[in-house]
Amino acid sequence: MAELNSTPEKSGNKIRSKRTPLRVDLTAMVDLAFLLITFFIMTTTLTKPKTMDVAMPVGDSEPVPQSRTMTICLGKNNKAMYYLGTAENPLIAATLTNYSGSGLRKAILDTRRYVQQTTGKSMIVVIKPAETSIYENLVNALDEMTITDVQQYAIADIAPKDISLLKERQAY
Repeated sequence: MAELNSTPEKSGNKIRSKRTPLRVDLTAMVDLAFLLITFFIMTTTLTKPKTMDVAMPVGDSEPVPQSRTMTICLGKNNKAMYYLGTAENPLIAATLTNYSGSGLRKAILDTRRYVQQTTGKSMIVVIKPAETSIYENLVNALDEMTITDVQQYAIADIAPKDISLLKERQAY
């Protein structure tokens, strides 16, 4: 608490006040500061980690028709190559693209529309990251699966034929 002890002095007819140093007791202020610090520490939420759910298959899986399978190979310099079918006999030729909305997203939507019209079933996507691709590219590809609402997709090891296709397009 703040204490002010000043007694006026009388000298003749005039009252003069004596200047005394002020003494301020800061105990209550320190208590309040610690209460506020404790309150904010207890009520603050630290940033929660952002995770992406990826369901991996368990056990043996049945063969998937190549007419429904789109393969996306992730290369270097933020480039991706995609094709429909097998690498040896693609239904849609291998094409190099980027991760923009008019790149990979448009390719996924166009291919899904083509698969739906030709087979009447949903599309399956296989994502194959190359050694030269970066982790951000894989995350971007998985984000595109969520954005375009692809229900069936998997992450697989890249095949030698896919590597040679990437090398032909200077993306490996």
